[in-house]
Amino acid sequence: MNEPWRAGNEVELLINGEAFFPRVFDSIRKARREVLIETFIIRDDEVGKALQQTLMYVARRGVHVEITIDAYGGNEASAAFFEAMADTGVHVHLFEPTRHLFNLRLNVFRRLHRKLVVVDNEVAFIGGINYCADQLTSFGEEAKQDYSMRLCGPVVQDIHQACLDLLHHGDSKPPRLQRLKKFAASQHDALHKSHHENPPEKQESVRALLAIRDNGLHKRDIEKHYLHAVNTAKERLVLAHAYFFPSYGLLRALRNAARRGVNVTLILQGEPDMPWVRLCAQLLYGYLLREGVKIYEYKERPFHGKLALADRHWATLGSSNLDPLSLSLNLEANVMIDDEAFNQHLFKHLRTLVQEHGEPVSMQVVKRSYWWRMPLIFLSFHFLRHFPVIAGWFPAHIPKLERVGSQKHLWKKSHYDQERA
Repeated sequence: MNEPWRAGNEVELLINGEAFFPRVFDSIRKARREVLIETFIIRDDEVGKALQQTLMYVARRGVHVEITIDAYGGNEASAAFFEAMADTGVHVHLFEPTRHLFNLRLNVFRRLHRKLVVVDNEVAFIGGINYCADQLTSFGEEAKQDYSMRLCGPVVQDIHQACLDLLHHGDSKPPRLQRLKKFAASQHDALHKSHHENPPEKQESVRALLAIRDNGLHKRDIEKHYLHAVNTAKERLVLAHAYFFPSYGLLRALRNAARRGVNVTLILQGEPDMPWVRLCAQLLYGYLLREGVKIYEYKERPFHGKLALADRHWATLGSSNLDPLSLSLNLEANVMIDDEAFNQHLFKHLRTLVQEHGEPVSMQVVKRSYWWRMPLIFLSFHFLRHFPVIAGWFPAHIPKLERVGSQKHLWKKSHYDQERA
């Protein structure tokens, strides 16, 4: 955990697509030089088309636009959807782990799960919201409860660099690599000049830190920040997660925190988009409830959040779930916040969420039919716990970015050569 804390930031919590999409599309439309986007899912629906049209609009104005989409998460959008953007000058990349051994995809679980937006190296968005209509409450019963953050200040430069790193290392062709480096340098000079001529207004100092998880040098960075927050908490911990099946270490840390008198609360899915996710989390209910951890299931609709807070200052929000895929396989990004006002705002929101739409889980419910579920719990727990190790036996650390082009521009393949495990 060598990432630096950055002081002097501004942070805004964005709840659901109704708050997120207008803010991010407005920021993109106002871009003067550059837009960088990473996302797991984009669909050819009203939201995906709105993003497409917004990016095409700024690209026509001469703004440099790079969007990287996970190939699995973007497979519901047509080739024509991506090619329309490429035709207007948007640089579209598909993230796909490379194939090995007779062209078989052996590392299918290693995905680009980050959701990042950086505009002009001045404004950034990070969270769990994808570009699809089910992120809007108007979608109906299957609409997701989800979160993002808008950030301004020094931490934006760290997010910007993380996006450039993926693009830089993802291209082994020297001409394009040099072009990207030259462009990044020009953006840095333009940003410095802009700040010198138009210094930003002084704002309340919020400390923030970007933590990423990859399959190279940052395999456990996000998990370590969680562990530090849980191990040092003195008063309260609230973890609100769509997918909850953490490591042994984090599970023990939560148990120990409850034992030493910390008020530990988990908010998990009660109406999951994938039923097996809830079943996995339920395997842990008895262990945690016996130690005094409070568990609530959110019942209004699928819960897709990935956020937590500790005591009165620390909070985190990003793309990382607390499950084997996020903690051990996917590329993820979270921002840690050290600020009392943001912590309290998030705490009040989650408390209201639980009061209005949460159902407490009791030990009596967990004990029902426990005798026949115990063997299943034991086998499932140990399989899921060792799943990342099993997946790690397969080729892992050479994800690939494929450049999307129209019929006038052939697809260009490149490799993201990370350090092998």
